[in-house]
Amino acid sequence: MRRILTGAVCAALIGLTVPAQGFAATGVINDACRQSGRSEATPQRCGCIQQAANKALTRSDRRKVAKWFKDPHQAQEVRMSDKSSDEALWQRYKAFGELAQAICQ
Repeated sequence: MRRILTGAVCAALIGLTVPAQGFAATGVINDACRQSGRSEATPQRCGCIQQAANKALTRSDRRKVAKWFKDPHQAQEVRMSDKSSDEALWQRYKAFGELAQAICQ
């Protein structure tokens, strides 16, 4: 189950095409992406994903989402939660993923 969620969380974010220009964005998402151990987690791609996170997620959201790279089960817990705060986080996370796809292609 963990590998399936890792694929769902990371592939959605890391498996993007990145434009030719470089991205120098740094932050917790970039760090988590780079430390994920995936061959697709290039500095350019992770910087692009961080840039999307900076636009779509709050600082607190970015810290939570960064943890999902190591423990994707946390993402599943938020997704399945009945708490309104978790639902709001999940909606922001989905918007972040859509933005990352749009700017990292």
